[in-house]
Amino acid sequence: MTLYIKNMVCNRCILVVQRELERQGLHPQIVSLGEVSLKETQLDETHLSRLDNALIALGFERIDDRKARLIESIKNRVIQKIHHVESVNVKLNWSTVLSTELNVDYNTLSNLFSSIEGITLEQYIIRQKIERVKELIFYDELNFSEIADRLGYSSVAHLSAQFKKVTGLTPSELKKSRNIDQKRKPLDNIN
Repeated sequence: MTLYIKNMVCNRCILVVQRELERQGLHPQIVSLGEVSLKETQLDETHLSRLDNALIALGFERIDDRKARLIESIKNRVIQKIHHVESVNVKLNWSTVLSTELNVDYNTLSNLFSSIEGITLEQYIIRQKIERVKELIFYDELNFSEIADRLGYSSVAHLSAQFKKVTGLTPSELKKSRNIDQKRKPLDNIN
């Protein structure tokens, strides 16, 4: 049986969900971002309800709807490719990657994402990249050129322009001010 779970954005989320499933007496075989494969072939409504309540208490949510699962899959893949890799390939073609990995035409993915999330898929990807830039700025281990390179920007100027458009500050201004309003956001709250 496969379960789809919203708000799983990191390895700690995987660990928390796996522990909760085991605590519920279930037998997870594979737990990945947004998806769990259980040894069980079926769960009764009482067990599903108890699991739903436990997941909600932990900040997660089981997804039943096919469209919602697809949106969550898109988000998980974007987060994986921006936040959980050493560097983003400058030539990464998001439309090709997402449509290939999800086996759905990119226009369909893009239209569905926009209609449900209220922003374009491109805007979502940019906002995820900006959150990653904020994270790297706050770590203060890389210079702006290294950050731009790591996130697949063609130049520091391109990074800076996009950062300012989204946050209202340049990366340098954020680094100097450590502006409280520009603190990092949880990945599952970016929209």
